[in-house]
Amino acid sequence: MAISTTGSAVATPVESSRSAISWGPIIGGAVAATGISLILILFGSGLGLTMVSPWSGESSSAATIGITAAIWLVVVQWLSAALGGYLTGRLRTKWAAVHTDEVFFRDTAHGFVSWAVATVFVAGFLASSLGSLASGGAQALGTAAATAGVAGSAAAASSTDSGSANAATSYFTDALLRPQQVQAQARNDDGAATAEVSRILLNGAVQGGVPENDKAYLAAIVSARTGLSPQESRARVDAVLKRIDDAKVAAQEATDKARKAAATTALVGSLSLLVGAFISCAAAALGGRQRDEEEDILISRS
Repeated sequence: MAISTTGSAVATPVESSRSAISWGPIIGGAVAATGISLILILFGSGLGLTMVSPWSGESSSAATIGITAAIWLVVVQWLSAALGGYLTGRLRTKWAAVHTDEVFFRDTAHGFVSWAVATVFVAGFLASSLGSLASGGAQALGTAAATAGVAGSAAAASSTDSGSANAATSYFTDALLRPQQVQAQARNDDGAATAEVSRILLNGAVQGGVPENDKAYLAAIVSARTGLSPQESRARVDAVLKRIDDAKVAAQEATDKARKAAATTALVGSLSLLVGAFISCAAAALGGRQRDEEEDILISRS
């Protein structure tokens, strides 16, 4: 902003026609930061693959891999933000007749905008890559689900005489039609007994537990099929049900660990982005100040 005076007239401010923002240095710094980010991310991916092995006992633990990946992403964010911000401040032209505080503010603002543009670029690239992976995974999941649906339909059709029984009511139909002589039924139709046991276990998984009368019925079928005593058959049923419960608990624990890891990653990532924005602003201010100081030195020497 300049001041114009004419004789004894009151001084009036004249607004500059030039914008305070320089998009050239901003785009240049953002492109540089994006390039460095992609290079470091690919380098980190290569290092991460060395920590994973298909052979048992030769891979690093999931916690170690997760912590290493989080630290590397923080390093990538900070290095790229520092480089992009410094280039943004160093490449801008000198603002003449502008107060020092205003120069500092503009430099930090340029660094912040450059960091934001680079972050959007990197996020778009990662979203595209993850979207491709998710699409492939969804196609594989859809194929598996279709295969499972065909197999389930075939199993349902083979386990019923008419093939039109509703799968949701099959368990209750079995409960109504349970024979008194379990031993004879199990020996005469092994396929039907196996399908009925599967439906009992499936209902128990849905309901959160197998009722006592179903356990007794399962023990009777096991006794008829294996020749074990009633006590041994009941012990086998209880052991299998305990294994099912343990597997369910293990799956829940794995899900909870994944949830905690995702939450931690999100928090660390957001904090890293905030620190990256600060680093970019500081680096831009440093680069701009060094640029102005060197120009002042050249002017004084000339």
